Amino acid sequence: MDFVFRRTYRGRLRAVILDWAGTTVDWGCMAPVEVFVRVFEEKGVPIAADQARKFMGMHKRDHIAALCRLEDVSRRWQAVHGRRPTDEDIDALFAAFRPHQVEVLALHAELVPGTLDAVRAFRSRRLKIGSTTGYTREMMAVLAPEARRRGYEPDCIVCADEVPAGRPAPWMCFQNAMTLQVYPMESCVKVGDTPQDILEGLNAGMWTVGVLMSGNEVGLPEQEIHMLDPATRRAVRERGREQLYHAGAHFVVDTIADVPDVLDDISARLIAGEKP
Repeated sequence: MDFVFRRTYRGRLRAVILDWAGTTVDWGCMAPVEVFVRVFEEKGVPIAADQARKFMGMHKRDHIAALCRLEDVSRRWQAVHGRRPTDEDIDALFAAFRPHQVEVLALHAELVPGTLDAVRAFRSRRLKIGSTTGYTREMMAVLAPEARRRGYEPDCIVCADEVPAGRPAPWMCFQNAMTLQVYPMESCVKVGDTPQDILEGLNAGMWTVGVLMSGNEVGLPEQEIHMLDPATRRAVRERGREQLYHAGAHFVVDTIADVPDVLDDISARLIAGEKP
């Protein structure tokens, strides 16, 4: 046969699936960093904030396990505890992490500026709004009401402990699609501030938008960013942008406020028959 025909979606966008910390709430993704640092310090093996950010976006237990596999952390753990970190140690760290994280979430629940305007723009485009997170349902039981009180409530929340595996696996995105009743996956856009978010979206067959300045890859409070001199700010932005594009992001923007502007580009690509 001389020709092969391929089925191509050329319809409209149907949904955006948003991350939480660093994307819609908690500028700088400060809440989890604070607690990762605390629980390792309590075990006598302090880690730096930059180390704590290294695997951001994963299920929090997976994140702890990845930190324990870092050679520097593993070696120092052995010096203190007489052995490399075990699964039992990881479980103990996660057990300590959970109540600390629940305790501080309400203190880091302010919306990223522009979130409500972006949501209105999504609604005006008839998009459904889903969300995924590395937080557990126990943690989101604190954060989601705080966000709702500030005016933000997505149509769907799927947590890392509600699917077979968290990021970078696509299952949270697929669960959002099922709950929201949207398909095909190329009609959906994943928005997040970490390489794990981008990989999650790509693995689900979605368009992906990386959020830079409010997120983990820059990892600074908004006020501190404004205090940086222009050259340092450019360097910080470029380093974070490189990380998100390296993960495979189709677009990288400063904050969620900029996401509506790229949707027209994605829509045009869909109409032209492009896939993520």
